[in-house]
Amino acid sequence: MNEPLIICENLVKIYRLNNEGGASVEVQALQGLDITVKDGEMLGIVGASGSGKSTLLNVLGGLDRPTGGRALVGKQDLGRLSARALDEYRREQVGFVWQQGARNLIPYLTAAENVELPLTLSGQVGRSTRERALELLELVNLRERMGHRLEELSGGEQQRVAIAIALANRPKLLLADEPTGELDTVTAQTIYDLLRDLNTRLKLTMVIVSHDPGIAKHVDRVVAVRDGKLASETVRVQKDGGEHHVELSVLDAAGRVQIPREYLEEFEIKRRVLIETTPEGILIRKPEGNHHEGEHGNLSGEQIAAENEAVQGQSSLSRIWESFKSRMIKGIKK
Repeated sequence: MNEPLIICENLVKIYRLNNEGGASVEVQALQGLDITVKDGEMLGIVGASGSGKSTLLNVLGGLDRPTGGRALVGKQDLGRLSARALDEYRREQVGFVWQQGARNLIPYLTAAENVELPLTLSGQVGRSTRERALELLELVNLRERMGHRLEELSGGEQQRVAIAIALANRPKLLLADEPTGELDTVTAQTIYDLLRDLNTRLKLTMVIVSHDPGIAKHVDRVVAVRDGKLASETVRVQKDGGEHHVELSVLDAAGRVQIPREYLEEFEIKRRVLIETTPEGILIRKPEGNHHEGEHGNLSGEQIAAENEAVQGQSSLSRIWESFKSRMIKGIKK
């Protein structure tokens, strides 16, 4: 059984942004995310824009340092590495493939020259550099296009060159951010087939970020990130003589589970739920009567938001007092 190559525990990443007024605003992109990836696994990560999936990829690639928690890759704690050690990690152990071809390739170089560039920058020169570049182009089925520049290659060919470049340093981890995002369905299938072939032949661990939930049929496992946390995991199961995909909700270390928003809206669940045990397991349901509305009484969602905004900036004691007075007044009026 393969040991984990990647272990993230309670991973937090906060970005500090400056607005036009000069004030600093904090954006919490990862909020205590936990994930484990086995050595040699091909993992897909899905989620809406802003969910934190690309931030996770940046942390695993050593492009961003975590604000809190741990990100271990090959038993290296990325948050504790020195700047020099982090540079070496990116250069020697990780390969990157981006969505935009222009970010992967230099347009005035040929396919072979693009693959040779990272080898040259790492100190490899001479005939061995060209031989390694041709070997990599052969690996991605593109040796016959070695002399073509960016504008002479199709989108799928550009991505195959980008994959060859990502493999130049013989990485143990390949990170791909929307590698098929700008490709048609047929071409995307060829890229996924290539990645699967490389995963099998090179025993290469891959983490692929995508908006497409259909990625499940191309990878070993899919996890969904929502609001900076791991929300669910899609696994393959054998049932009725065939293979099926089953989505499982993920519990974090504290026993918390994210319930999809569409379920909450369907059953009109707001801030309170009842949790009951049944012979089949645990049942989460909407409380009877108005108990589910909690301290907000019969206020609508818009009214709750307005109330929260109105008391923003007050001390905790002041907020408690104002909420208490409001409930008392409502009780008197009734």
